[in-house]
Amino acid sequence: MPLHARKRPTRARRRIAVTVGTLAMISVAALGTAQAAPAASAATTYTVRPGDHLASIARAQHVPGGWLAIATANHLASPYALQPGQVLTLPAGSTPAAQPATTTKAASPSPTTPGSQSYSNNLDGWIKHALAIMAQNGIPGSYNGIYRNVMRESSGNPNAINLWDSNAAAGTPSIGLLQVIQPTFTAYHVSGTSTNIYDPVANITAACNYAFHRYGSIDNVNGPY
Repeated sequence: MPLHARKRPTRARRRIAVTVGTLAMISVAALGTAQAAPAASAATTYTVRPGDHLASIARAQHVPGGWLAIATANHLASPYALQPGQVLTLPAGSTPAAQPATTTKAASPSPTTPGSQSYSNNLDGWIKHALAIMAQNGIPGSYNGIYRNVMRESSGNPNAINLWDSNAAAGTPSIGLLQVIQPTFTAYHVSGTSTNIYDPVANITAACNYAFHRYGSIDNVNGPY
């Protein structure tokens, strides 16, 4: 046979086989490295505190997509009511700020007044308690007037919050039983009641005080005010 067609020496074949095997191992290792993808950022959680609403949480926790992303991640629907102590899932990419080590419970209305009158912790009790405080402070209003407006504004949910109207767009969403914005609550807050805008009795008395100065009484309010 021609000289160039002769078989190569066995040693040469072994060297080639080793070289090919080494290259194959390097290629597999390189391929594995190329295919390894960094792990996606894990979602984190946030425990709701008194006074929180979706917009404030989104700002504080730097949530991509804002408050609507939180609502979507937690399957929340209008009126997007939050309960203190409720645990929310924050979308991936959020950069949470540290939360206090202890959990503060939501303020609840006092069950009694100086006259030792007790009130139930429900809408009926909140309205009656508010009326007693209003009477002491010369603020007019009736049970029916308050109840009618509460049902229209919040359906009786003390944690209701409006995140879609012009007030919300301005950064002061309407909150609580009578949907009061924080500046109005602060300006018309009734001394002796809670400073927590979500507190049912404080919310009612502040709203009625505002209605008293603007409309003469909450009884004169029959629509958005």
